[in-house]
Amino acid sequence: MASLNLQLKGFRLTTALITYRLPDYPALLQEYLWQNFDKAPRFPVLEKFLGFWENNLDGKLYAVEVCSAELIQPARFQHIEHDVRLH
Repeated sequence: MASLNLQLKGFRLTTALITYRLPDYPALLQEYLWQNFDKAPRFPVLEKFLGFWENNLDGKLYAVEVCSAELIQPARFQHIEHDVRLH
């Protein structure tokens, strides 16, 4: 129920693909997938998480790709011309 309340307040499901360097082997890159409800376009929850990452974790950030989608949308109606049934 909490996620529904967040969506009604304008939050969207946000996914971030975080690419970072391994602390012991900086030439190697590792990926981490993060997902949470956040408010576009500023993404304050993601910004807070990335701030925590930079301050407390050893892996240096290399790239962050962000994707955001509204889950609650108006209903889509598509009229079909033919209905075929096979028995």
